[in-house]
Amino acid sequence: MNWQEDTGVTIVSSHNDEIRQMIIDNMGRGVTVYNGKRGYGKKGEVKEIDIVYTVVTRLELNKLNTEIEKIDPNAFVVMSSIKETKGGMIKKRPLKH
Repeated sequence: MNWQEDTGVTIVSSHNDEIRQMIIDNMGRGVTVYNGKRGYGKKGEVKEIDIVYTVVTRLELNKLNTEIEKIDPNAFVVMSSIKETKGGMIKKRPLKH
């Protein structure tokens, strides 16, 4: 059981590879990449795009948002509180220095 409140972050950006790499390298967190489609514009054009999902602690949110902003100020970011996580790589891995 995880007593620290985590936040699930979904990021839709045309710079998804850079954002994915930043989360792994700078944040020490794992990511899940979904293949998705986004619709936008007056005609509702549909474009395939990879969607990045990660789980961070409440304390890491500011750093993550700052780093995403540097890479893509127009990224669509959705954050959700997570009560409990199980399995996978829940703990942060040590960063390489």
